[in-house]
Amino acid sequence: MNLNDVKSAGKHKRRRRIGRGQGSGWGCTAGRGNKGEGQRAGSGGALYHEGGQMPLYRKLPKRGFTNALFKTVHAIVNVSDLEKAFPDGGEVDIEAAKAVNLVKKRAKSLKVLGKGELKVKLTVKADKVSASAREKIEAAGGSIETPA
Repeated sequence: MNLNDVKSAGKHKRRRRIGRGQGSGWGCTAGRGNKGEGQRAGSGGALYHEGGQMPLYRKLPKRGFTNALFKTVHAIVNVSDLEKAFPDGGEVDIEAAKAVNLVKKRAKSLKVLGKGELKVKLTVKADKVSASAREKIEAAGGSIETPA
């Protein structure tokens, strides 16, 4: 056996051309069988459809409760980020944070956490402020305004 006798069965295997006449062996119904849901293009039904059998999602017990649709998600910013992004005496609110790319444009509320150090005086208008962040902002001479 020589190198030029070796045939690759992997990379250069020709694809099966389905639906190209009776002589190909894959003509007529093109491997889809006769009649039934799978015969036509785009068929197969929904992923949960099991052909009349009781679907798995109906067999399994339903437990618990979720409030995921209605939970409030705050854009989180640390005091160390505020120090880098805002000058001394600056005012921090959700719009200002969006302007300096601290939070995403679609963010609706702002929460300030106390990680890092803060040495600049800032006026912070946020929906939520952690106790450690409040302590650090006030220690630097800043003030906090939260909605009622």
